[in-house]
Amino acid sequence: MFAAAAAAYPREACGLLLGEGAIITAAQPTANVAPQPETHFEIDPAALIAAHRVARSGAGRSSAPRLIGYFHSHPNGRAEPSPTDRAMAAHDAQIWAIITPPSGAGAGALALWRDAPSGFEPLSYDVVDG
Repeated sequence: MFAAAAAAYPREACGLLLGEGAIITAAQPTANVAPQPETHFEIDPAALIAAHRVARSGAGRSSAPRLIGYFHSHPNGRAEPSPTDRAMAAHDAQIWAIITPPSGAGAGALALWRDAPSGFEPLSYDVVDG
């Protein structure tokens, strides 16, 4: 996610979070097709359809990744939902990872949020290698 954010700068990077339950096993960068990618993100609909298709093709198998959320970057902001994020949210209980890209001054930041019916709720997380 950090590499995608750095590559997209000064535009917002975005992508899909794949996994099972609340365990993210992969972050898949996608094209940001928003008309103003410097301040907004819109995940390429073809990537969303493909992710759902892969999950359906693996129905009944534990190895099939499922779409459990989304990530995007805030190139010049904080790793928290912006007013635009709050306005565009579907309140569908998906996980949102919001990142700030690495810079010369720091490593970047990552925060996870649940897009709950009542609004974004912060999530705690552990990073596990392997």
